[in-house]
Amino acid sequence: MYKQIAANKRNTIFIMIGFVAVIAAIGAAIAYFLNDWWIVIYVFVIAVVYALIQYFAASSLAVSMTGAKEIQKKDNPRLYNTVENLAITAGLPMPKVYIINDAAPNAFATGRDPEHAVVAATTGLLDIMDNKELTAVMAHEMSHVKNYDIRVSMVTFGLVCIVGFIADLGVRMMLMTSRHDDDDNSPIGLIVVVLVSVLAPIAASIAQMAVSREREYLADASAAHLTRYPEGMISALKKLDTHARPMKQQNPATEALFINNPLRKSSLNSLFSTHPPIEKRIERLEHGKTKF
Repeated sequence: MYKQIAANKRNTIFIMIGFVAVIAAIGAAIAYFLNDWWIVIYVFVIAVVYALIQYFAASSLAVSMTGAKEIQKKDNPRLYNTVENLAITAGLPMPKVYIINDAAPNAFATGRDPEHAVVAATTGLLDIMDNKELTAVMAHEMSHVKNYDIRVSMVTFGLVCIVGFIADLGVRMMLMTSRHDDDDNSPIGLIVVVLVSVLAPIAASIAQMAVSREREYLADASAAHLTRYPEGMISALKKLDTHARPMKQQNPATEALFINNPLRKSSLNSLFSTHPPIEKRIERLEHGKTKF
């Protein structure tokens, strides 16, 4: 687990470097088309400032986007005590605990590090899970905290947003310039900007999907290791699969944070889902029982 934590810290740096390279490519394509290389600097500065703001504000933004409300022990002793016991067992600071008033069973964790972590569960999850299953689900979320998955997820979430924003800005600038000065603009430059602006967000989303799927497998295994009871995680996943339903407040930007896909199911959502199929997650846990 310590190797994975170290790897996730390194991955955060690699992801940021990769996204900066993508953003630089978008800026260079726009600059080439408009013949103004100052645009590269403008785009880079915007990206850096946005990334810094996102790093410190993303968890609050994610919480507000899901409609989660912070609770204290007296508000829901069962959930709060479960998280508190897991924090002690895992040797982690006590995270802030939130509840989402939603019948869809789900849970998530976010934050930039264990000292600034947030875990949340829906009312639907609390209704269908017994104590062992609830412990397994929250152990999954606490494992995201311990493994620094929350930082990787938050950085990826923020940078995917900025890539999409800059790509959209590039297309708009390109279209405006093309209308006003058709003779001076190269059709090759136009094609380059369109390709980069369209493909960059797709590549960013695919990268987010790949990173998130591996984190879910790891958090399942970490939860089984933390509780020493893989059957609890397996049973919880089966219930999540059986009772799965879309959440009321849906946003693709926060999809990767949840233990189960919170969006409406469709063939496109399944193809680009940040979550591996639950049956595969259960299969991995079944194969790894003897290791926990």
